[in-house]
Amino acid sequence: MRLDEKKALTATLARKLDEAGVVYLTDFTGLGVESMNTLRQQLRAKDAEFLVVKNTLARRALVDLDLPDITDHFSGPTGLVLTGSDPVPAAKVVKDFAAENENRPVFKIGVVDRREIPAEVVYRMADLPSMDVLLSSIAGSLTAGVSGVVGGIAAVIRDIAVMIEEVAKKEEAGA
Repeated sequence: MRLDEKKALTATLARKLDEAGVVYLTDFTGLGVESMNTLRQQLRAKDAEFLVVKNTLARRALVDLDLPDITDHFSGPTGLVLTGSDPVPAAKVVKDFAAENENRPVFKIGVVDRREIPAEVVYRMADLPSMDVLLSSIAGSLTAGVSGVVGGIAAVIRDIAVMIEEVAKKEEAGA
């Protein structure tokens, strides 16, 4: 590869790394081309991208970026998973894919919101529900709370109405 091509690839990779809210480094040893293409398709469906990178070019791409120093993890076959702000869907795809493909790829490390995340935490994130599901759950909890308050107020009003009715009956009986 010519020097100008290396510089262009490094610049493109640096731009993608800088724009990504989430970066996962993986070891894809043992995956064939067909499997890699399947993984790419599954990630694309979750707005994520899988790139195979040359380690030296990746290290150079990281030099001027405001990211943690993860250069030590660029050894052996390295694939990058790049996605936006929700780290869960892409992690789920990789974990589920690995379960069906002899545990490959393997997470090496992650970067979420410009913070280094150990591989163990990435695996735990893969077990979380997506942001949409979490937000729906929170909204449901809030709605349930409001329904409880409304039910409580309705019960108090009903009790007051019953008391007024009882007082009215006593007044009629006494009159």
